Amino acid sequence: MLPIERAFRWAGGAIFVGALAFCGYTFIVVWSREAGFEPAAVAADGLLFSVFAMHHSVFAREPVKGWIARLVPERLVRSMYVWIASLLLTSVCMLWRTIGGQVYDDSGWLAAVHAGVQAAGLLLIAGAVRRIDALELAGIREHSAQEPLQITGPYRLVRHPIYLGWLLATFGVSHMTGDRLVFAGISAVYLVVAMPFEERALRRAFGDTYARYEKLVRWRVVPYIY
Repeated sequence: MLPIERAFRWAGGAIFVGALAFCGYTFIVVWSREAGFEPAAVAADGLLFSVFAMHHSVFAREPVKGWIARLVPERLVRSMYVWIASLLLTSVCMLWRTIGGQVYDDSGWLAAVHAGVQAAGLLLIAGAVRRIDALELAGIREHSAQEPLQITGPYRLVRHPIYLGWLLATFGVSHMTGDRLVFAGISAVYLVVAMPFEERALRRAFGDTYARYEKLVRWRVVPYIY
């Protein structure tokens, strides 16, 4: 690998981590502040998030991947995806219009329950990422075509444990503001819509192996529900 390619991958990985950290800061700190309810901001923020979501859906298409591969070496396509996704997520948080309002603000033992739900979500995410390789997820390490389908650990609970962890972490807050609720809700809708398309790609990649996995683990993201 050329030094410039290695630098591009590691820089993309750094931006990926930075984007997640900035999103976490926005969710935890910025969206906890008191503000008057602005219902008009919901549509604007929904449109803003849809741009971020559209990148994920469009970039996953094989024709688009082929077109990107003509612009950059194929081995850097994943890193390019991470670069764009990270910059878009950062933009969503920076350009987000304050919705304000408060849905609920639990304290005492209820707050402890909320904290437990969020901790479970973060543990699910960490366990799932550990099994699929964090460096590959960040676009630093190239995906191997010989890599087997991951079906251990959290992947025995649901087929998309990272998404379940995300839902628990975002909806599990003890202080639910309008901004947090809209962000969590929009991202949940996107995940529900995107999962069937993602699984279609996995069936193409793993064939009968994925079909057997679907029979073994029936639930996509929420046990006994979906």
